[in-house]
Amino acid sequence: MPGPDTSAFLPPPKHIAIIMDGNGRWATARGLPRTAGHKKGVDAVRQAIEGARELGVRYLTLYSFSTENWSRPQDEVSTLMQLLRFYLRGEIAKLHKNGIQLRVIGDRSRLSADIQALISNAETLTADNTDMTLVLALSYGGRQELVDAARKLAQAVERGEIAPGDITTDTFARELTTGGTIPDPDLMIRTSGEKRISNFLLWQLAYAEMVFLDTLWPDFTRRDLEAAIQEFHQRDRRFGATAGSR
Repeated sequence: MPGPDTSAFLPPPKHIAIIMDGNGRWATARGLPRTAGHKKGVDAVRQAIEGARELGVRYLTLYSFSTENWSRPQDEVSTLMQLLRFYLRGEIAKLHKNGIQLRVIGDRSRLSADIQALISNAETLTADNTDMTLVLALSYGGRQELVDAARKLAQAVERGEIAPGDITTDTFARELTTGGTIPDPDLMIRTSGEKRISNFLLWQLAYAEMVFLDTLWPDFTRRDLEAAIQEFHQRDRRFGATAGSR
């Protein structure tokens, strides 16, 4: 007979990353425009943040807008940018009150000037908060992040600041947008039933456990988060080693 499930008493993953997928399908299934799914998805974002904080997660990264998303229809991109403005204007005070620090990773140069200013102000306001760190991946692409890191190191070699032999996994990681200050995710969750990582944190997810949920993002609740954490605790994390060798 199997023993009792003790996962509810185990500490949560330190860092959870989520690919929030399924907004468009959620809307289409209801005969609504895709933008309605994105608007409903904001409620799921709140549930994820509140649930993660209450469960003791230290870092939560949300894949909010990828570099590939810029190629979507202009009206959909505009709606997503408006929702981002709404969030940064209306939710940051609550994040701050709850002791949550905001970090943004990605290519900010493609964002409008007012959104860049809102991000900068939010990061400054919440910089000293320590209860949890919320990382928004905006205009983010994992391949471009790796290229940018390689370019920075090549330029450092060219300037004579380091030798090629000095480049290690640690020095490379420090040049990523996570900068060596945000730990690699322990758990990656993707909603909507799709089973791929879609250019998300390609370096950082090397040893993350991955849980794929059929739930569409607008329907995501704390119960889904808890279910993913429970599955995480049932995994045998070996980090490339054989069972029993660690």
